[in-house]
Amino acid sequence: MSHKEKNFNLKRIIIILVLLLVTIPIITFFAIQSTTKQKKETSTAQSNANNGITNILLLGTDGRENEGSFRSDCMIIATLDMKHNSIKLTSLARDTYVDIPGVGKGKLNEAYFWGKEELLFKTIEKNFGIELYKYIQVDFDNLMNIIFELDGVTVSVEEHELDAVNALIPASYESCTYENKGEMKLLTSTGRQKLNGYQAIAYTRIRYSDNAINRDSRQREVLMSVLRDIKNESLSSSQELLNKLSPYYSTNITSSQVLDMAANAYSTGAIKNIKQGQFPIVDDVHVKGGTYKDAGWVWLYDLNSVSVLHDFIYHDIDMKDNEYLKDDSNIKLNY
Repeated sequence: MSHKEKNFNLKRIIIILVLLLVTIPIITFFAIQSTTKQKKETSTAQSNANNGITNILLLGTDGRENEGSFRSDCMIIATLDMKHNSIKLTSLARDTYVDIPGVGKGKLNEAYFWGKEELLFKTIEKNFGIELYKYIQVDFDNLMNIIFELDGVTVSVEEHELDAVNALIPASYESCTYENKGEMKLLTSTGRQKLNGYQAIAYTRIRYSDNAINRDSRQREVLMSVLRDIKNESLSSSQELLNKLSPYYSTNITSSQVLDMAANAYSTGAIKNIKQGQFPIVDDVHVKGGTYKDAGWVWLYDLNSVSVLHDFIYHDIDMKDNEYLKDDSNIKLNY
């Protein structure tokens, strides 16, 4: 697996973690509020159109790597599935080779550069057939501040990661704008530990070889730990956290829409049934990674494998169990 994809996965650990911490307190707050209301507003048009499926695009952007030109470094489709009472988090690899409407062929993350979330919505719909209308966005500068406000994030630092993290911490510390960041601190040991804002961002910027299974295992461990903590929060603590984090992210989701989704998520138990997926499905014969034309390093994916993405989001079929992936006779890469 390439260095680019490994870096994407490391960033994804932190991005998903933070976005969950941003959105779930909002859901908690409005869900509790909803018990005092006698009348709920109608569902979003998207929920009705997809028969109980609501998709929200979670975006992590980073301008520093592109000299101020922001691209979507991490893209995750968060799905509230009322048909199967679950919440799904589907990561879209930023280096996926796609057709960007009005621009041409290129990497998926370039769509945000050319037209922000609106063009990214159109690109995802054109290439993957997933309609999106709502988003939550956070950039890496604000991400450091969010992590500080959350009193850090817990990750497992491996032996081969320690020196790499410490080499990147000075640059992250220098760019950190958090008022109470204190004196710069390097990591002194390996193992499971809590990282502050600039340490966590340094961790996400590592480029090295690693085992994908181990990365996914650490991600699941962190996510489930965070979700357990959040679900035990009181209304007052959730509201306080919401007030702290609100300056650091942007969204076009209204309070009434959050209220509706929250009531559904809690009443059906979907909040307790969280699943994860990734597209394209790397390390599979239906995906090929490498340098292609003028696009640089990209993921070329089997056009027919988009059905696996749809089956996961709309029909609750786990990607690893999808029958299509067991057949390699109809592969058609998106050259």
